[in-house]
Amino acid sequence: MKIEVYSPTVRRKEMDAVLTAMVEDRLGPGEHTHFLIHTAREQLGFDYCLALRSPVFALRLALEAVFAEAPERKSVIISALSPLYYERVIRGMGLVPLYCDTAEDSPLMAGARIESLLEFKPACVVFHHALGYPCDPSLIAALGIPVIEDCSHSVGSFSGETRAGCAGAFSILGLEERDMITAGGGALLFAGTRRYAARLRALGDLPPEYLLPDLNAAMAAVQFHEINRNLEKRAEIAEVYVQMSLRTRHRRVVPGEGQTYNNYAFALILESGVKDVKAYAKKQDIAVEEAFEATLAGSGVIPAAQCPNASSLALRTVIFPLYPRLGASPAEKVARLIMTLP
Repeated sequence: MKIEVYSPTVRRKEMDAVLTAMVEDRLGPGEHTHFLIHTAREQLGFDYCLALRSPVFALRLALEAVFAEAPERKSVIISALSPLYYERVIRGMGLVPLYCDTAEDSPLMAGARIESLLEFKPACVVFHHALGYPCDPSLIAALGIPVIEDCSHSVGSFSGETRAGCAGAFSILGLEERDMITAGGGALLFAGTRRYAARLRALGDLPPEYLLPDLNAAMAAVQFHEINRNLEKRAEIAEVYVQMSLRTRHRRVVPGEGQTYNNYAFALILESGVKDVKAYAKKQDIAVEEAFEATLAGSGVIPAAQCPNASSLALRTVIFPLYPRLGASPAEKVARLIMTLP
């Protein structure tokens, strides 16, 4: 049986929670959604939270709240390794995305490159924590404009004592199949201060079609309670992979100094061709994917010359299967693959 790169976290507890929600004769937003909001706020320390049907809605609402304070501004700084939907949301609002390159061999935007874009007077910066690596809170504080953090991959990571996603004006936590919390779709949008919570409230009541249904919320609430257990399982698997990778010529993507990584993914920057590595893994029934294939730089939306570091990473970085449901035997098989990569 092929070992896939991603697998949603669905155990008996999640299934029981969904079945409980189903037999209550209500499929739309209800008590389970309210319970999820309470659980998420309690664990992450936010004053205000919206549970939405999609991270697309979350990004748009956060941008609407920011631009309500700066309607004269028309641009947003985003990483070249942001998800593709960022582009559609921003341009669909009549705004201009300012593409920021990453630091060399890092999935995160370089501080100096962000500063160089401030001359265009953007209203805000959107930090996507690519592969789960959190941004530096001191960088956010120094920018002087609102920051939207996307911690869909990084929940459970820390920068010093600061939780990933807890330093900006708004934070987006996706609940999609390839996010850290997999609830079949949806997103949580947090406001970092009372001021920004008031901005979200000022947008008005949202129709139910914007809000997260109970089925998804029930699954997500269980995973919030199980997050420490899942992080421990990821860490155990990742440690084995790290030891195997030290025997290869390929380089790991590592967290910054003082950061605690949630092991969302195990990524290697290859010294050989991606096609060769994928073909080698395929022979062993193991899936290997380009880490940034579904990003702006990886899909060719941004010319390579405009963001050379991000484009180079997109061409050379791959990820291997790593998730809590991965058993001991499959994990050992993946570890042997990593150790013997061409």
